[in-house]
Amino acid sequence: MSSGGAKRKKGGHEEHEEHVNHERWLVSYADMLTLLFVLFVVLFSMSSVDQKKFAQLAAGLSAGFGAQSVAFQGQTSALDGSGSSSEIVKIDPGANPSDGSTGTKNMSKAQKEAVDRAVQAQSRAEASKEATAAAKEAANLKAVEKKISDALKKAKLLDQVKFAIDQRGLVVTVVTNEVVFAGDRADLQPGGARILDTIAPALAQLPNNVEVDGNTNQLKARTMYYPSGWELSAARASTVVRYFTDHGLAKNRMSAVGFSDTHPLIDPKDPRAVTMNRRVDVVVLTTLPADEAALLPSAAGTDSKLHTGATTPAVTSTASATPSTPAGTSTTAPTADTTTEAPHD
Repeated sequence: MSSGGAKRKKGGHEEHEEHVNHERWLVSYADMLTLLFVLFVVLFSMSSVDQKKFAQLAAGLSAGFGAQSVAFQGQTSALDGSGSSSEIVKIDPGANPSDGSTGTKNMSKAQKEAVDRAVQAQSRAEASKEATAAAKEAANLKAVEKKISDALKKAKLLDQVKFAIDQRGLVVTVVTNEVVFAGDRADLQPGGARILDTIAPALAQLPNNVEVDGNTNQLKARTMYYPSGWELSAARASTVVRYFTDHGLAKNRMSAVGFSDTHPLIDPKDPRAVTMNRRVDVVVLTTLPADEAALLPSAAGTDSKLHTGATTPAVTSTASATPSTPAGTSTTAPTADTTTEAPHD
């Protein structure tokens, strides 16, 4: 019988199906655990630096790169908790990192002097530009003063207002003294309304923002209707702002500030301080940046001091003849500023 022998495979043994390994994932899992372990070892080593070894490494790197650095020298820094300590690094204007040069260090004396002259010339050019901008702005503010003064002169109210130019812009000072506000009150008086009516049209035509500052005098009398001078001065400033917005000035151009008795116009020991320090300042704010605005008082000259407004006829006569008293200088205080002491702020 040949059935058994015919079924045998060639080679004398029977082949079996390959066995599937179901534990292959352990290799990848072990690799992942190894990498995580290495990561945590590195993080731990970074968190605990051996100062001695770090100093040796820093010295080697410093010598290799040929540069002395605060970091390489182990000096304190913000990372060491000494945030208040700082070191100003002087930058050499002639340094060229691409070729390893050290700027003016290797220059001749003539070359160093040329670099210094160039730096000074640049500084002078920037200063001249700022001074020119400040002088132009001072002239513009003076023109605004002249326009307001003309209107006040026509209304016979010029002696009720003073002017000055400071780093904020044109300051129009209205001495309250029972004309704008009654003592200890923030209700606008008819006389004050007349002054604001005269000023408002000129302010409405300007692009500048306007700030109104309320100030009280330094009398020790207690306020009856307000908790303190802070609320009283702020209320007076707000009253003026509200009046201006009702007479043509946009709300987004206005701001009100109360200073109480902290910004005296003149020395509180002066007899006039009782009336003159009790005032409202309407400030036409300059549009210059801060560095140029700081030059406004110098550019304005005598107009930076408190003075009576110069009208157009006065400016014209000043230009045609040399006056005994230059326009824009401080004048004697008006009658309203020399009255007896008021009993309230």
